[in-house]
Amino acid sequence: TRDWLPEGHLASFILDVVEELDVGAIEDPIQAKDHRGERAYEPRMMVALLLYGYSTGVFSSRKLAQATWTDLGARVLAAEAHPHFTTINQFRLDHHKALSALFLQVLKLCQKAGLVDLGHVAVDGTKIQANASKHKAMSHTRMLESERRLEGEVAALMAEAEAVNKREDAAFGDGDGSTIPDELKRRETRLIRIREARQALEEEAKEARRLELRLQAEKARESMKKAENTTDVLKAERRAMARDAAVQKLGPENPTAIPGAKDELPFHKVPHDKIGAPKGTAQRNFTDSDSRIMGRRGAFQQAYNGQIAVAEKNQIIVAQLLTNQPPDAEHLVPILEQVRESLDAFPTKLTADAGYWSESNGSFCEDAAIDAYISTRRRRHREHQGDQEPARPPPIASRTKAGLAMEAKVTSEEGRVIYAKRKWVVEPVFGQLKECRGVRRFKLRTLPKVRSEFSLHCTGHNLLKLWRSTTTAEE
Repeated sequence: TRDWLPEGHLASFILDVVEELDVGAIEDPIQAKDHRGERAYEPRMMVALLLYGYSTGVFSSRKLAQATWTDLGARVLAAEAHPHFTTINQFRLDHHKALSALFLQVLKLCQKAGLVDLGHVAVDGTKIQANASKHKAMSHTRMLESERRLEGEVAALMAEAEAVNKREDAAFGDGDGSTIPDELKRRETRLIRIREARQALEEEAKEARRLELRLQAEKARESMKKAENTTDVLKAERRAMARDAAVQKLGPENPTAIPGAKDELPFHKVPHDKIGAPKGTAQRNFTDSDSRIMGRRGAFQQAYNGQIAVAEKNQIIVAQLLTNQPPDAEHLVPILEQVRESLDAFPTKLTADAGYWSESNGSFCEDAAIDAYISTRRRRHREHQGDQEPARPPPIASRTKAGLAMEAKVTSEEGRVIYAKRKWVVEPVFGQLKECRGVRRFKLRTLPKVRSEFSLHCTGHNLLKLWRSTTTAEE
């Protein structure tokens, strides 16, 4: 059936790529299942179909299933099989971790083809809407108010139902009393959902406070080691002991309460008070509890924060990660570490906007021998070209010795040229993802699955770059 395709078609290229990929993490669990029952579709075929969809902007399992009938490339990849959309979606959900790991394998293929150069890497992030509405989020204060209101309404409806039952029993004889009014069912169901969300939010706040106390205790112990006299040692020791005691008062630990807390990546911490109770403004979404309210260009949406590091040469994504923590600065070190782990080296030069500046990030780049150009303030349009319009002053937090040194570096003649590259290295990649392939909103929910989805989007981008490089070379 490959003969149906014109020479150099994307589907033919993906077939060749999938043959080189290690999909053992997908095949092994399938082979380990009971052999009785309906035979599973070939895993490599399903992987190829998904990669084709994410490379061409078709993410919906329904549209992918339809494409096996209407799209010639998809028909060839599916080998004239037509998996149901529920099968495609379940395959994606069951193997989301293994599918996420394909990003590194495709990146290695790009490196092997000579498309990856770490001479200059630009880092940027974007907020992508979650598969949830911000109107389905509720604050802790509102949860408490809604609980009290619904408890009163449920009690009133129960009393009314009891009165109706007594009147009917007097008129028609004894009944079984099993009929529950629909209005009462709706209120009880809503009350249960709000109560569960409140309890989960309170548990998350308690664990956030536990992490905060442990960090404070650790810093106090470090201060003990550096203390130069007995008085300072005793003060630091008392601080550490007080924090340890406060941790014990919080009760049993719940490691799964905070989404992403065990992944060594930035994660959102619920605003809380000193006793570990959530503040009144702390929110939780009923549809996707891992997503968070994030601001973007003056508007707020229920979203996740996607981060990418892009090499100047060929615009290959050399690292990607996704979290539910809105600020960008916390993501710089993890994404640079991912570059090193994947490609055995840090970038030679790095550019990043003002959202990534902090003294600790500057120190990390200096220690890693990365020639970093990180803006310490928001820059005016075309300011990097040296226009005469007065520049915005750096924020007070950046007016430190390290901040002023970085600002002088970025605004130098050489720095302007290097920093200007960021706009045509990393920002167009988000344009290609969002405008060309429609990555405006995630399809999946919860942090682990959304991370897998974002990884597939980035894998599809690199596949297209690799495919176009091969077709260009052949021409």
